[in-house]
Amino acid sequence: MKLQKSFYLRENVVQVAKEVLGKTVHTCVNGYHTSAIITEVEAYSGRNDKACHANNGMRTKRTEIMYARGGVAYVYLCYGIHHLFNIVTNGRNKADAVLVRAVQPVEGIETMMKRRQKVEVDKSLCSGPGTLSQALGIHTREHYGLSLLSEHIWLEDAPCLKEHEIVTSTRVGVDYAEEDALKPWRFYIKDNPWISRK
Repeated sequence: MKLQKSFYLRENVVQVAKEVLGKTVHTCVNGYHTSAIITEVEAYSGRNDKACHANNGMRTKRTEIMYARGGVAYVYLCYGIHHLFNIVTNGRNKADAVLVRAVQPVEGIETMMKRRQKVEVDKSLCSGPGTLSQALGIHTREHYGLSLLSEHIWLEDAPCLKEHEIVTSTRVGVDYAEEDALKPWRFYIKDNPWISRK
């Protein structure tokens, strides 16, 4: 069953990020359906988080969708190479989001392999925020702002993981965020091989 709007509208982005783990993300692109279990995420807050693109009211053409009500996709181009997929959460003008960093493929694996130009299935297929977006077909700005209740991209429910099943660490690649780089807002499924890094 698709996750409903209420799941995304909650105020605590860290809690939402933890609960996203184990859910499945689905895409339907050019008639090809793919799905994968979300294995690694990072939380970002629009307030008092220097690692967040929209920290303390920073608004740009790129970040504008982060100010929408939760339950839409924030997709942006990173380093001019990869499109990264984020889940906007909380209410309007809060600018919270969950970055999906890694997934475990479930359906449409052959399609994922073609998109990634892979000849065999291994963790490099979709165990990084850029590679998973490519594998799932989220590699253009067409997904920017799409509802996560749409027929193009959505999340489906699964039981929440227990705390002992979740590993917590600092986020990756946010050294510029000074003290906020130390926030323990990266979460991944313990002992799951489909993560970007230990």
